[in-house]
Amino acid sequence: MKNLSYIGLIIILIVFGLLFIPKIVDRVANNTQVESNRSVPAKPLAYIKLNGEAKKVPEFLMRNQDSLLIGNEDFRGKVYLAEFFFTRCPTICPIMNKNMKILDDRFGDRQDFGIASFTIDPDNDKPHVLKKYAEDYGVKSQNWHFLTDEKSTVYELANSGFSIFAGINPAVAGGFEHQGYFALIDKNGYIRSRVDRFDNPIVYYSGLDREDQDVQGVEMLLEDIERLLKE
Repeated sequence: MKNLSYIGLIIILIVFGLLFIPKIVDRVANNTQVESNRSVPAKPLAYIKLNGEAKKVPEFLMRNQDSLLIGNEDFRGKVYLAEFFFTRCPTICPIMNKNMKILDDRFGDRQDFGIASFTIDPDNDKPHVLKKYAEDYGVKSQNWHFLTDEKSTVYELANSGFSIFAGINPAVAGGFEHQGYFALIDKNGYIRSRVDRFDNPIVYYSGLDREDQDVQGVEMLLEDIERLLKE
């Protein structure tokens, strides 16, 4: 019985060799791969269209944590991120800026990358307050600017310029409401994003850690910033 088992095993190996080895050799010889293992090319990052035109970041000029005037010209030729936050925020801002720090640690030493963090609480967030906030987060990059201006100017930039909601609401923790989004801007000042499975732009990336997402916004941005830097 043992000999019959060996004979059966040998027959199976011979049949396998006759059927499959020539195909394997042919694939190796022709340097081909199995179709299912081929990666799908990434789609180009979309432009955000408004009335048929690609949306650019509106003009702004604000003071940063070092009391320097910073505006669009300082970000020209750079891929950069924009967010709206405030230093006394007890809810989503610490999560957003923990994730923003990941991106700054990855790209912050490049001269063609930057970050614009606009405070929605300028009455409190004067340059010296923003300076302390940056130091507390361990920000070393010279291209991460924490920006402040008149409240009306900041709110106009958030709500009309970026269409990222920001508002005053004494009923919520911290007294301000805002969305935890990051905007990705290319070297020419256009807002860009990846598309969803229906080819619609996601528009903005979540700066939060979301349990309902398999891939977090910060993970997407690690890839998409790299792509824009190569454009």
